[in-house]
Amino acid sequence: MAARSLAAFGAVLAVCLALTAATNPGFVVRITQAGLDYAHQHGITVLQKELAKLKLPDISGDFPVRRLGKVRYEISSLDLRSFHLPYSRISLVPNVGLQVAISNAFAEVDGNWRVKFHFIRDHGSFNLEVKNVYIKIDLKLGNDASGKPTVSTSACSTRISSVDVHFSGKFGWLYNLFYSAVESRFKKILESKVCDSVVRSVGGDLQHYLQTLPVTAKIDARAGIDYSLVAPPMATAQTLDVDLKGEFFSLAHRGAVPFPPPVLALPPDHDRMVYFGASSYFFNTAGFAYHAAGALVYEITDSMLDEMYPNMLMKLRLSAPSAPFLSITPGGISLQPVVDIQAYAILPNTSLAHLFLLSLTGNVSATIDVKSGHIVGKLTVGRMKLSLKHSDVGTFQVRMLQSIMNIYASSILLPRVNERLAEGFPLPLPDRIQLSNILVQFHQNFLLLGADVHYTPREHR
Repeated sequence: MAARSLAAFGAVLAVCLALTAATNPGFVVRITQAGLDYAHQHGITVLQKELAKLKLPDISGDFPVRRLGKVRYEISSLDLRSFHLPYSRISLVPNVGLQVAISNAFAEVDGNWRVKFHFIRDHGSFNLEVKNVYIKIDLKLGNDASGKPTVSTSACSTRISSVDVHFSGKFGWLYNLFYSAVESRFKKILESKVCDSVVRSVGGDLQHYLQTLPVTAKIDARAGIDYSLVAPPMATAQTLDVDLKGEFFSLAHRGAVPFPPPVLALPPDHDRMVYFGASSYFFNTAGFAYHAAGALVYEITDSMLDEMYPNMLMKLRLSAPSAPFLSITPGGISLQPVVDIQAYAILPNTSLAHLFLLSLTGNVSATIDVKSGHIVGKLTVGRMKLSLKHSDVGTFQVRMLQSIMNIYASSILLPRVNERLAEGFPLPLPDRIQLSNILVQFHQNFLLLGADVHYTPREHR
C-alpha cells in the first residue's frame, strides 16, 4: 500500500512539474510605470472626448413648498459643452490589475428650464458648472481563448462635490425653491452616466485596441511566431508583466517542440517604458521550425566546382542533420552548427550518384538589434572544420574542399543567411506603436531588449 501511495504521489508530482514547465513563457513583455503613464495619457484623452459626448436626460418633478403648495419644474435640452480631466494617475495593483484615479475634474452644462407655481409661470436658460469630480476606475486584465489580452472594468465610482447652477429669469426667489432638488438629481444622473461611459470606453475602444496585438505573426512562406498569452497579465508593485508563448512554428506542419522553455526572470530595470525578454527557447524554436520546414538546405551547382573536377558534373547538397541550437550568455549569442555536405556526381541521364559525405562544424556568433519593430541579427562565422564521414570513392584528403567551403560559406552562404536575418522577426506590438531609444543586453539564457514607445493616434476623416 505504501509503495502504491508513493508511486501515485510520484506520478502526480511528475504531472505538476510537467505542467509547470509547460507554462514557462518563451517571451515576456514588461511594461514599466513610465510605459503605463504614457499609455494613460492617451487613454485619458480618449476618455475625456467620450465623456464630452454624454447625453443627459430631461429632468422634471414637483418640489413641495411648505404652506405654499408644489413647484413644478422642468429641465430640458441639456447640452454637455465640455468635460475636463486635468488630474489623473494610473497605479499598479499587485495581483489584481490597474487602477485609474481622476481628481478635480469639471464640466459645463447648458440647458433650458421651465417652472410653474400657482399662477406664476416662467422659463429661460441656465448654465451649470460641475466641480470637483472624482472618478476611480479598476481595470481587470486577462486573456481570451485565442491568447489575446482582455480588459474590463471591475469597479467604477464617481463622486461630484459641487454643482453650481446659474438661472436666467426674473424670479430669483422661485429658483431657489427647487435648486436643491435639481442639484441632487443631476449629481446622481451624471455620476451614473460617467461610469456607464467608462465601461463602454474600456470595453469598446481599449479592448478593441488590445485585440490588435498580433498573437500569431507570419514571418514568411515557411514559418510563423506564436505570441499568444500563456497567462493573464501580472501586475506587481512596479511593473506589468505579460507572459507570451514565444514560439516559432512551421506553417506546413506544427509539431511539439522537443525541449522546454527555461525560467525567464527579467532584471529590475525601469529606465525604459517597455522591455522584451526573449529566451533561448524563443530563438531555438526558430531553428527547429525552419529545420522542420526543410528550409536549412542549400545546394552548390556544378559550375562552382569546375576547377576541382573539370571532367565531372557535380552537385553538393548542404543540410543540417538537426536543428541548430544556440546559447545565450552575458557574453552574447553563440552556436556551433553542424552541416552535412553530400557530394553527388551528375550522370549523363541526370540521375545522381553518391560520392562522399562530409561534416562541417564551426563557431558562429550573432549580433542583435531592433529596427522598425523587428528583431534583426547578423551572424559572424569563426573557424570551420571539415571532416569526412563517408566515401563511396575511397578515402581522400579534404584539404582542398576545406578552402572551397570556406570561400562558399563566407561569400555565398553567410550573406544569404544574413540577408534573411536583416529582414528580422516582428516583435509583439499593437497597432501604431513605434520603438525608440533601444537597449540590448545579454543575460543567462535570455536576451533583454528595452525601448521607449511612441503611439500615433489614428486620423479621423
